[in-house]
Amino acid sequence: MYRLNLRTAQTVEFTDITGEVQHIVEASGVKDGICHIYIPHTTAGVTVNEHADPSVVKDICMALERIVSRKDNYRHSEGNSPAHIKASLFGSSQTVFIEKGKLVLGTWQGIFFCEFDGPRDRTVLVKAMSG
Repeated sequence: MYRLNLRTAQTVEFTDITGEVQHIVEASGVKDGICHIYIPHTTAGVTVNEHADPSVVKDICMALERIVSRKDNYRHSEGNSPAHIKASLFGSSQTVFIEKGKLVLGTWQGIFFCEFDGPRDRTVLVKAMSG
């Protein structure tokens, strides 16, 4: 298992980690199998989505704010309930196939770490497995 350490700078932030995950796959030596990406945080997640046009991420963030407003009447005493809800909507893991040592992603797809309670130091766990 590999650890990818990140430092986020904003409350809500999507960080394209595709290149780093691909480097981890290459370092693992796995040629055909799966790559599992896991986020061990309750206020962050991971998604696969378009990384060619940065306006897609901006649109996702805008829609998330409408769906889970920071200004609602939440009960959680830490004040970060919206981050917990957004992380639950996105999920804490993704699995991507590996073929010939490369991540199998669509032409426009990338892997994003999703920060919902930043800025923070974060960890992404990545495991490439043959099979």
